[in-house]
Amino acid sequence: MNINHVAIWADNLELLRSFYTEYFGGCCGSRYHNPTKGFTSYIVAFDGGARLELMHKDGLSRPLEPHLGFAHISFSVGDKESVDSLTARLRRDGYVIVDGPRVTGDGFYESAVEDPEGNIVEITV
Repeated sequence: MNINHVAIWADNLELLRSFYTEYFGGCCGSRYHNPTKGFTSYIVAFDGGARLELMHKDGLSRPLEPHLGFAHISFSVGDKESVDSLTARLRRDGYVIVDGPRVTGDGFYESAVEDPEGNIVEITV
């Protein structure tokens, strides 16, 4: 059994689509729009079969404080140098680096960055 995809509610679909395709090499499918439901989405596919659904629905708003549920998404970039390089690129491009790069207490090498809408993205070996 495999996870088919993970979905993120978005305020600005185009901004998130650009972020995940530019920095993480995703390939984006065509835009889906259901005007009756006020729903729009993109599916972004990554090497290895992982997919991310970016979704927008009219009238949704972000919670005002942290809530229970999904905490982050993690991308494996292959090696320590790639973690360092991508983290440095994101920092140069003005994204908030939340943590790292560092070795975690359980031995992982990773960094964490906010995507354009504040969702946490881990970058790991």
